[in-house]
Amino acid sequence: MHTFRQILSAFLIVGLVSSTPALAQQRHVIDPSALAQAVEQRVTQQDADRAAIREALNRPEVREAAQHFGVDIGRMNASVATLAGNDLERAATAARHVNDTLAGGASTVVISTTTIIIALLVVILLIVALK
Repeated sequence: MHTFRQILSAFLIVGLVSSTPALAQQRHVIDPSALAQAVEQRVTQQDADRAAIREALNRPEVREAAQHFGVDIGRMNASVATLAGNDLERAATAARHVNDTLAGGASTVVISTTTIIIALLVVILLIVALK
């Protein structure tokens, strides 16, 4: 009986040692390449949002409106890098609307565009002030 236990133990140990690498294989719920692609896509979207905001802040009409209201455009440009999440998306949406409205070299700024510019400036100022 003692020999039987030793032989059985030896088979079990050999079986466990040989099966460990097979059990240790990693299984992912999400494919790592799909995850990397999703992260890359999110970073690309955030970079595009920041570029849209900077483009709007560099427009002469926006600079004039900011100067009129006493807003420091340099500080606002610097704070664009700190925006993230919903704040970044809201500011980018407003900036894209400003960019689309003023595209093509429009020489006049209508009330709604001025309102959008002011809203963009206020959103960015609030975000910077609350951080």
